[in-house]
Amino acid sequence: MKKHVKIFMDYWGYGEQDSILCIGCEKRVAVDIHHLSKRGMGSSKKKDTPENLVALCRGCHTFAEHNKEFNKIITERLNERITRRIYG
Repeated sequence: MKKHVKIFMDYWGYGEQDSILCIGCEKRVAVDIHHLSKRGMGSSKKKDTPENLVALCRGCHTFAEHNKEFNKIITERLNERITRRIYG
């Protein structure tokens, strides 16, 4: 398992057997962990944080790679979920 996937899974309390709903469409099972802010050349580990990682289905992941507005929407959804997790 890649390090950023493990960071995501541990933060949200998921196990390898769990099905995770895509944060983008909220309909399909997520198959990818997407970096909202790209890691860049050399794959910087500084971007492997829960605030930068979201679970997406393949279609939403492809869309997120090319659409800044969609990335803003999923960033807002992620921030809401993190706030709920922290403050209940």
